[in-house]
Amino acid sequence: MEDPIPFGMIGKIKAQPGKRAELIAILNSGTSTMPGCRAYLIAEDVKDSDAIWITEIWDDASSHKASLQLPAVRDAIAKGRPLIAGFEISAETRPVARPA
Repeated sequence: MEDPIPFGMIGKIKAQPGKRAELIAILNSGTSTMPGCRAYLIAEDVKDSDAIWITEIWDDASSHKASLQLPAVRDAIAKGRPLIAGFEISAETRPVARPA
């Protein structure tokens, strides 16, 4: 059986002013054990004190889609939504290489 094609996403989220750390804590709490998730990295934007970048790598697109139904993820989305000012940019990617 062939390995599934990895699925990736990279997105920039703008938090409400002064709420970035709180948003990061919420997103981090709901994403630690998602089946099919190879990596979920939350990073602070160094030039924008209210922005974060999320980089995700999944076994495949269906694993990502299924994660949105997990109770912990749904809870994190519900808690985090009021802290989000907007989604600035998002891209789907196909991871092809790992660092040596």
